Amino acid sequence: MSPAGGRSGQGSGRGRGGSGAGGSGAGRSGNSGKGRPSGGSGGSGRSGANSGGRAGGAGGIGRSGAGRPTGTPGGGGRGASRSAAPTRSGSGSGSARSGSARSGGGGGRAGSGQMDRLPWEHPMAPKGLDGAQVEGRQAVRELLAAGRRRVRTLIMADGTDDSPILMDIEELAAARGIPVRRVSKEQVLAQARTESPQGVIALAEPLEEADPDEMLERRPHGMAQPFILALDGLTDPGNLGALLRSADGAGVTGVVVPKHRAVHITPTVAKSAAGAIEHLPIGLVPGLPAYLLRAKERGAWVIGLDANSTTTVHDLAHLADQPLIVVVGAEGDGLSRLVRDRCDVIAAIPLRGRIESLNASVAGAVALFEIGRHRPVDGPLVGGNDQRDVDDIRANDEIPLADESDYDDDDQDYDDDQADDAQQG
Repeated sequence: MSPAGGRSGQGSGRGRGGSGAGGSGAGRSGNSGKGRPSGGSGGSGRSGANSGGRAGGAGGIGRSGAGRPTGTPGGGGRGASRSAAPTRSGSGSGSARSGSARSGGGGGRAGSGQMDRLPWEHPMAPKGLDGAQVEGRQAVRELLAAGRRRVRTLIMADGTDDSPILMDIEELAAARGIPVRRVSKEQVLAQARTESPQGVIALAEPLEEADPDEMLERRPHGMAQPFILALDGLTDPGNLGALLRSADGAGVTGVVVPKHRAVHITPTVAKSAAGAIEHLPIGLVPGLPAYLLRAKERGAWVIGLDANSTTTVHDLAHLADQPLIVVVGAEGDGLSRLVRDRCDVIAAIPLRGRIESLNASVAGAVALFEIGRHRPVDGPLVGGNDQRDVDDIRANDEIPLADESDYDDDDQDYDDDQADDAQQG
């Protein structure tokens, strides 16, 4: 195949040593890439080194692999230098399989790593569900209260308000022996990966993946059967977090997310979910259509949401006692063709206004609660957040329970203060 070079310049020569202004290479069989030059160029062979600087790109690729560039990268050989990883600003030298430079650096088989990639394409993206960094007061508090995974460090900003939820977080951390680091607000913001961490960040073990097939197991007669939320290519972290929070409230028993080309549990998702990730089983599947087919073979009904259907979510009460999977499609694109083909029912949410559709997270929430209200309930309904796990912790550790009614007000006050500070700054 012809190597991808973009603007990075025309690669040079076979043989033992092509070189250029922005990169150099040596090896037994370097081949050239072609493109419009932007500085110098250099080929890299089977075991050559490749580097890129700010101005002037590295040239063509070597014996194997064309990188898929973002920005203006050149190619990189099979054995390019491993000495530098891509950086947030996009500068850096080539690596064995990936690398980037601001204007032309080297890349290997998988192209260059830039921060403008989608989350699942980034070479530094964590494997699995992630969820290791949790930000925001409610999300962190629920992480500590649930106690289902080890928390390594709690980072808290000095000079924050004395709100009940912060006191709650500190007491839970002390009861569990979690080290607390007190730092400035600026340091918290530097560590944060959301816009407003609300003065607290927890670093924990990643979430453990649930088994999607185990979610399908039928329950004894009289108990609520599996009620699963499946997400078809959802990519917006805010939407995923909001959907997880709604799913927990509607009584969903498990969530299925595609392994590829879908957002997983980022800090933004964890914060938007407000602690729901600590209680919902979440599993990854390599292919959603295949999973839905297996689910149907085991007796589950698959309901897809689409605004153009003549069947509405109000017509599904007769399915309430069956194992159900509700599928929410991607933002804008909706359900993919194969997923749609696997659905038993396509249902719409009737709208009375002039806007033709709802946000994915809102549509999913409406459908889940409409279907959920017809389903049998295993345990007592609770107002606000379910405190059963928290009460167990408090009873054992003799920690007073803060008033949950203050939490949302505290969070909003903090966000408002942050916005005022930003305007004044």
